[in-house]
Order: sequence, then C-alpha cells, then structure tokens
Amino acid sequence: MKIYTKTGDDGTTGLQGNSRVSKSHPRIIAYGTIDEANAVLGIISSYELDEDIAGLLNLIQNELFIVGADLSNPKLEDEKNRVTSDMIYNLEKNIDKYDEELSPLTNFILPGGNTISSQLHHVRTVIRRAETCIILLSEQEKINNNCIKYVNRLSDLFFVLGRVSNKRSGQNDIIWKV
Repeated sequence: MKIYTKTGDDGTTGLQGNSRVSKSHPRIIAYGTIDEANAVLGIISSYELDEDIAGLLNLIQNELFIVGADLSNPKLEDEKNRVTSDMIYNLEKNIDKYDEELSPLTNFILPGGNTISSQLHHVRTVIRRAETCIILLSEQEKINNNCIKYVNRLSDLFFVLGRVSNKRSGQNDIIWKV
C-alpha cells in the first residue's frame, strides 16, 4: 500500500465511517493538535528520563492515540477507542503522586529550567491549545466530553512533571517577577 492516496488533494480528509470533511474542519484541527502534542512527547522521550517518567510518557503517547481516534469518530454510538473516566482518574492519581514531591507554589513560575522541564512545559502549552480546539469542536458538534476532561488534566500533569524534572535535577523553579 502506498503512503499517499491522492484522496486529500481536493482539501478534504476522511473520518472514521468514511465521511469526508475539509482539512480545516474543527475536528481535524483538534485531533491534529493532539498529534502535535504526541510528536513533542516523542522528542521528550528521546532524552534520558527517569524510568517512572519515561513509562508514564509512553502510556500517555498511547492514550493520545485514543484521544485522536475518539475525536476522529463522529459516531458517538461507536464505543471503540473512546477516552474513558478511568484514563482521567489515572492522570489525577499521577498528578497527586508527583505533586507530593514538590513544595507548594507561592508564586507564578515561568516555563523553563532544564531542557526536559522546558520541553514538558512546551507540550503543556500544545495540550492547552488542543483543549481549546476540542472545546471549539464541542460547540459545533457532539463529542465525548471525556476528551475535554482528559486534556485538561493532562496539561496539569505536564505542569507538575515540569516542576518535578527541575527539582530532581537540582534546578529551582523560575519565579515570575514583575
């Protein structure tokens, strides 16, 4: 099978169920932004990471494929490859687990620190943009609302992981100063 099909040469792309929409459709932008976040995670995963964080990022990369599949399927009665409340709960457990390593925030912090922390903050911003795209889609079409909850928690997790990465490497959070 060839990698190119030429079916998108007219500016459309196929969804699950064989319907076609414009490549500028909010659904395509939403799952395309999820794909972008997954690519940034691929970059982060190429660094030498603590084993627990590497395993978690691998899980999230796989789950982002589920988010993308969910968003690409407008037929909500089809329950295959849907974001579940268990996936959201797992993110919450990990946020709480990693947050226990940190001192409480008393200031706003700037994204940055070591390279891994900076990249984790980068993926956090891509996920925030994906969340905006998903909400825009949900205002136009019915979607699985767990997608919104999942990406909202995911950006929180990346914020916490960025701080953990700095702490574990001996780097302080960068305090926002006005």
